[in-house]
Amino acid sequence: MSGQKPAVLAVGAPKIRIRGLKKAFGSQQVLAGIDLDVPAGRNLVLLGASGSGKTVLLRCILGLVEPDAGSILIDGHEMVGLSLAERQPWTRKIGVLFQNGALFDSLPVWQNVVFDGTNAGGRGLDAHARDAAIAKLAEVGLGPDVADLLPSELSGGMKKRVALGRAIFHNPEMLFLDAPTDGLDPILTTIVDKLILDVLARLRATAMTITLDVASAGRLADRIALLSQGCIAWVGPATEADESGNALLSEYLQKGGWSEAVGIPEAPLRT
Repeated sequence: MSGQKPAVLAVGAPKIRIRGLKKAFGSQQVLAGIDLDVPAGRNLVLLGASGSGKTVLLRCILGLVEPDAGSILIDGHEMVGLSLAERQPWTRKIGVLFQNGALFDSLPVWQNVVFDGTNAGGRGLDAHARDAAIAKLAEVGLGPDVADLLPSELSGGMKKRVALGRAIFHNPEMLFLDAPTDGLDPILTTIVDKLILDVLARLRATAMTITLDVASAGRLADRIALLSQGCIAWVGPATEADESGNALLSEYLQKGGWSEAVGIPEAPLRT
């Protein structure tokens, strides 16, 4: 696809546009024809049962998994079929918080924050990089005393914030958050939710968040999409989710505690 003229993004077009996306692993059809738009500057929260294909969809968007069919447009540019080098202009615009944080146990916190796949082991890093990491840690509620600790010395909530700091280190246009509050208690979840909302507002970023925590989804989402049996069962504004008329979504929200998502209390960030 090299040499193609840049696509022109139409006014009002979604930042990310997915059509007919399919992916199977052997006989298991995980994605069976996904159609989904992520509007610019909005956070779309993707709900679905464990094993429904949420993370596979995310990995297809990131180019970590090659889909069997379909289209993924970012800013009007087709991503499917691009080589790693051809994806670089868009990769630099993306920040990712991977499931479970994916911090490197052998690197101190500040090197985890600045890690971009090219500086493993601290090669080429200097005091300026460390200072930049400390500044980014402050944005997620962590002080400079954390910078030289190893991930093993952090609490679960602190690890989540370090992972978020790394995801936003380059001030990305797009942010992908895979289970950002997984494993946290309700109080810590609300604290991290508030941090995410603050980050998204500051960056004015387009985001996709994957979560099993329905109450958290209610706090974070501008739009909700429900993935079921390899397809999008419902998508729409978060404000309309509890009156969607979709029986599957209604059951999912009721069992998950959607009604508890009524705001985020103030709380210390260093918990």
